[in-house]
Amino acid sequence: MADEETVARRFWVIQMARLSAFVMVFIGALIVSKIIDLPDFVGYIILVIGLAEFFVVPAVLSKRWKSDE
Repeated sequence: MADEETVARRFWVIQMARLSAFVMVFIGALIVSKIIDLPDFVGYIILVIGLAEFFVVPAVLSKRWKSDE
């Protein structure tokens, strides 16, 4: 089992990954809704990448860290 400091660090890394993904989704939604003046396709790309990051990255990190033990 990993020590408490390592577990806490991993927890915060996952939380920051989720937060950055949320920010990407939010910015993508602002672009698509024309609040930020950029082409729609840019907004959709950022939105999709943000959604993928939100759901995939924490799962991948968690699985990778479990296999290290």
